[in-house]
Amino acid sequence: MGIDILAVLAEEKIREAMRRGEFANLAGKGQPLQVDELSHVPEELRAGYIILKNAGVLPEEMQLKKEMVSLQRLIDCCYEEEQKTGLKKKLTEKMLRFNMLMEKRKMNNSAFQFYREKIYSRLGF
Repeated sequence: MGIDILAVLAEEKIREAMRRGEFANLAGKGQPLQVDELSHVPEELRAGYIILKNAGVLPEEMQLKKEMVSLQRLIDCCYEEEQKTGLKKKLTEKMLRFNMLMEKRKMNNSAFQFYREKIYSRLGF
């Protein structure tokens, strides 16, 4: 894996600004970040997601993602091997379904390739 020169340069610029105190008095300092919950969704899909959200409906891949996170948390807390095995099986099924949906979307949406790694990293894959 090569060094990303742009990332190195950006980090150095940030460090220089920090040394000069340029970040010392920013608005919201010490407060939690307000993260846009659709920041991970490609722009061309955001309107559809907003409509679904306002209707109280999650797209299938978002529902699967939510279920996978819940299952992983249950697995992490589970001490009984038999129960853990069942949860892992359910998680694998959800992951397969999610991957199938994403692959289908990939064929139909070139934006998926751009966001693929971000999606997988958020899901912990």
